[in-house]
Amino acid sequence: MTNTPQSTDAAGKAGLVVSAHSADFVWRAAGTIAAHVAQGYRMKVVCLSFGERGESAKLWRKGPQMTESTVKAARREEAQRAADILGTEIEFFDLGDYPLRVNDEALFRLVDVYRDLQPSFVLSHSEKDPYNFDHPLAMHVAQEARIIAQAEGHRPGEKIIGAPAVFAFEPHQTEQCEWMPNTFIDITEVWERKRAAIECMAGQEHLWDYYTRVALQRGVQAKRNIGITATRDIKYAEGLMRLTPTVTGVLA
Repeated sequence: MTNTPQSTDAAGKAGLVVSAHSADFVWRAAGTIAAHVAQGYRMKVVCLSFGERGESAKLWRKGPQMTESTVKAARREEAQRAADILGTEIEFFDLGDYPLRVNDEALFRLVDVYRDLQPSFVLSHSEKDPYNFDHPLAMHVAQEARIIAQAEGHRPGEKIIGAPAVFAFEPHQTEQCEWMPNTFIDITEVWERKRAAIECMAGQEHLWDYYTRVALQRGVQAKRNIGITATRDIKYAEGLMRLTPTVTGVLA
């Protein structure tokens, strides 16, 4: 698949996605990534881990020939193929999962990503998730690195970042995570690209149809929120929870 920018308005703009595990960005943000790539944004995904311990059950069940290194390799290959389909850059930190631990070296590496990319927005996980402690940690690290990247005193002389908007993408169980969408991204035109990326995740095939249903549900909600007189036909959407304020001169 090729990615042809539909607009030059986004020239020079970028977006960052911080994913706890190597498949998270696909389920929850692949449509947003593809939609922005189509508009000319430079997009980058940082995978903090491969999800090799806690999110690769199907791979481990293949038998004793599976090792942590072979599972990691399989997960890396899946995520890279998905990233190529979406047209995004991807970087793997390989920090391990269940539990995910982020030391200062990894934190400052993420700060370097911010300063190089200069993103207009960053996406990561919900701030709460009682079912997966790796997820809120990833969001915490994404926000901490964002703040450090703004600090003049961190590596003086480097270009600091502005104040990229922070969004939490959809968790697996929204109510328990206290996540509420207040932003919808229409992904109808890039849905086939997202579905193709989803199907790269062979290690978690049980989630393919689940996240298709989520996209359809969010599409219905998005369509209702643009009003009954709108001509835009939204079928698929992704929900986001914006965590930082919007600054504007007009409300509509």
